[in-house]
Amino acid sequence: MSRLILIKGLFRKQGPLLALIAGITLIFILQSVCGRSAYFPFMAIPAEVVQAWDALRGGRFSTASLTEIGTLLSHAFLHGGADHLLGNMLFLWIFAALAAELLGHRWMFAVFLVTAICGGACHVALNADDFTPMLGASGAVMGFEGLYLGMAVRWHLPDPHVWPMARSIPPGQLAMLGIVGLVMDFLGYAGGSLGVAYGAHLGGFIGGIAMGGLVVPKPFMAGRRR
Repeated sequence: MSRLILIKGLFRKQGPLLALIAGITLIFILQSVCGRSAYFPFMAIPAEVVQAWDALRGGRFSTASLTEIGTLLSHAFLHGGADHLLGNMLFLWIFAALAAELLGHRWMFAVFLVTAICGGACHVALNADDFTPMLGASGAVMGFEGLYLGMAVRWHLPDPHVWPMARSIPPGQLAMLGIVGLVMDFLGYAGGSLGVAYGAHLGGFIGGIAMGGLVVPKPFMAGRRR
């Protein structure tokens, strides 16, 4: 009975987030069933995004150009494999649950969309001549880590009490996790490691920290820093 109550409480508090995770998982299943040709147009290809942007700036509007610009967001709903999906969804669950606990689900969705776009835009900017397609929600995941760091710098945040964390964790430790992830991404990018969209991680993190430090409202349970 207690386990049933726990499950009901989990869905009540995290239902919208779990629905987002379920939706992304369903899209991955459809990717596997339909094949690469079905989802290839929704991956972000830096050189083609740049060409589409130049066309729009030059007043040459077309459905193809707008669709290409739209991949700055759509790439975040796609994944390249089960391990890729599992890793991103686990960290999305942890950090997006923190955002939902502190700010509510509307802000959680807003942060996901904005930081996914920021991640896509940064990846394109750093790889403007590259025709290699990019996909994955890792930019948005890093966005939530940046969001939490921005809020932790701005306010005294309460210890989180959200599943799947087994115990409350000091906000400083969670904020430090985001910094460590950013440093690892920078080292990977500087070392020229292939197969990881470090630019998307960086852009998502910057977008998240900007939202946390400048945009989002003060959580009612947070205290002001002196």
